[in-house]
Amino acid sequence: MTVKIDIARFKNLELTAHDDGVWVVTLNRPNKRNALDSHSIEELVEFFSTAPRAGVRAVVLAAAGDHFCAGLDLVEHHQADRSPAEFMHLCLRWHEAFNKMEYGGVPIIAALKGAVVGGGLELASAAHIRVMDQTTYFALPEGQRGLFTGGGATIRVTDLVGKARMVDMMLTGRVYQGQEAVDLGLAQYIADGSSLEMAIALARKAAENLPLSNFAICSGVSHMQNMSALDAAYAEAVLAGVVNTQPEARARLAAFADKSAARVRPNS
Repeated sequence: MTVKIDIARFKNLELTAHDDGVWVVTLNRPNKRNALDSHSIEELVEFFSTAPRAGVRAVVLAAAGDHFCAGLDLVEHHQADRSPAEFMHLCLRWHEAFNKMEYGGVPIIAALKGAVVGGGLELASAAHIRVMDQTTYFALPEGQRGLFTGGGATIRVTDLVGKARMVDMMLTGRVYQGQEAVDLGLAQYIADGSSLEMAIALARKAAENLPLSNFAICSGVSHMQNMSALDAAYAEAVLAGVVNTQPEARARLAAFADKSAARVRPNS
């Protein structure tokens, strides 16, 4: 059963749906460098919980203004004066949002620019593909602010750059940008121009895939990384059995068999 996303319910996220099933989800607090307050997190939970059941074929995660996301809204956090239990539960909502992104089965391409800092990097690391532009920089300044990551950096960012670099970023506030950031895995692409344009092009390419194939790619790989090698091999075989025999794939397999399908070629 397909459900409907009520765009009017969202205030901190701006949602735009395209006819090909690609949705652009824009962080819309540019005056705060798109820092994430509790309301923004709840909107992320709501959208990414609904997207797999709403016919969304791919998502571009973008941002208004000059910066992608400066992380936790520190002003809100300071004014809220939360108890340890209250902040723990807020962190769990961050995990809920980012897990819905990573494991939801809908391809998410993040269009990065400017600051991708602290919780902004945690958000970006929950996307499946990250495209940066020439203004993008990455940092985890928690150590300098008397904080510790609470939205999954110890999991996802460590997976991207390794434990030693993760600890270094947090201890020293080290900033990565440019080709070095791509080489480390913080982004997969660097755009000469607009990261948004490249992200939309990649999202449209992904949206042409069969939804079940994308679901397997965008959820199965992450789940299998959490398993033992033996369990992952079993899960991969079961998932392949379902995906590789889906009726919708028969026309694509037939096109490959009769040589009418496009072949894989190296980039010119």
